Amino acid sequence: MPRTLIAFLLIYTAAAGLYAQRGGFGDFPEAAFMDVHGAGAQRSDPKSGDPADYPRGYGPQGDVIRIYNYVRPVRGSSSRERSYPLVDTGQKDCFDDRRSIDPPAPGKDYYGQDAQQQGLAPSYTDNGDGTVTDNNTGLMWRLDPGDKVTYAEAVRGARSFKLAGHTDWRLPTIKELYSLIDFNGTDPSRDRGDPKPFLDTRYFRFSYGKEGSGDRIIDSQFATATLYTSTTMGGNKTMFGVNFADGRIKGYPAEALGPRSAKKYYVLYVRGNPRYGKNRFVRNGKTVTDQATGLVWAREDSGKSMNWKEALAWIQRLNRTKYLGYADWRLPDAKELQSLVDYSRSPKHTKSAAIAPFFHCSRITNEAGGDDYPYYWTSTTHISSDGSGSRAVYIAFGEAPGFFSPGREGGFGKPGHHKRSPEY
Repeated sequence: MPRTLIAFLLIYTAAAGLYAQRGGFGDFPEAAFMDVHGAGAQRSDPKSGDPADYPRGYGPQGDVIRIYNYVRPVRGSSSRERSYPLVDTGQKDCFDDRRSIDPPAPGKDYYGQDAQQQGLAPSYTDNGDGTVTDNNTGLMWRLDPGDKVTYAEAVRGARSFKLAGHTDWRLPTIKELYSLIDFNGTDPSRDRGDPKPFLDTRYFRFSYGKEGSGDRIIDSQFATATLYTSTTMGGNKTMFGVNFADGRIKGYPAEALGPRSAKKYYVLYVRGNPRYGKNRFVRNGKTVTDQATGLVWAREDSGKSMNWKEALAWIQRLNRTKYLGYADWRLPDAKELQSLVDYSRSPKHTKSAAIAPFFHCSRITNEAGGDDYPYYWTSTTHISSDGSGSRAVYIAFGEAPGFFSPGREGGFGKPGHHKRSPEY
């Protein structure tokens, strides 16, 4: 484990003890360490740097920044003929730790990233009746999410929703909804620049948050039927949703928080392909084949943490040595890695990582000194709306924690003491 990460964990272990004794962290006396988005969340980390530079995490939720994350190699490809076809992320440009670069050659730094791995090209048909068919996944979507509704209204609405003569619409699962994400989008969270949604607006209607109504620009969260098996924010019932404004999977409140009215979400109802998102794993010794997607995974992860550049280089070393007899391993893209998440599992609920139990998932000690599981890198850059590419996408197979404090705009205080809704 890198010395910087060891030092970082020691600092936070000590901080956790201080919190338990005094009720706070550092300059924020009521700050609390907690699972803020749930096992299976998709967020992003800086590609390089020192975790100790982020002693209170990042953003209004204090998202824990690790930088040194783990890797699970993948090989193979998906196709339309599969029951769970994975559509390409759509990312076209290559990046180093900061900016776009020419595509690196094999053996060079940053080779093997998302834009160099071509998958199923996104393909949609506008049916002219308010619906869109995804020609790869076989899913049919409502193209206009309409006005925001509460989670309870989204669930109820599916039962009575009738569009284009169909009566079998449903609230999508997180894997179904994530199939639509487009990583040519750009995140306006850090720099407004020229934001671009993480959704193909040639086929789907999309709106950023209406700041004149009290929203932030990133308040464009879409609901799913996937509930977290544990809780977030110190005890909240949580739904996994996709934010097509900032390009993330986060845990969102499924119920009203205290006296406040329930949070509202956009909804894209879906129908068709009931097998989508359901893995069919076959164990092959030290590899696992997912017959639903067509991908082949290593059962073991990297066993050590590394930054993004090192992760890409580590995969190249596996190929030079023909790891497990193959020379075509790659760092998975965001959609590929998210397909591995088992949303029925979580550290608190099943005492495991959010992945099928026959995969080995390294254990870590989290920033509060507790047992947990890592973030895992993807090959996908999380592009900022100013065009920079200093962050890469990861999937949390353990909890997705943060440090909360009333000193943060929109932050929470002690568990159970709710202020204004945080970065939901």
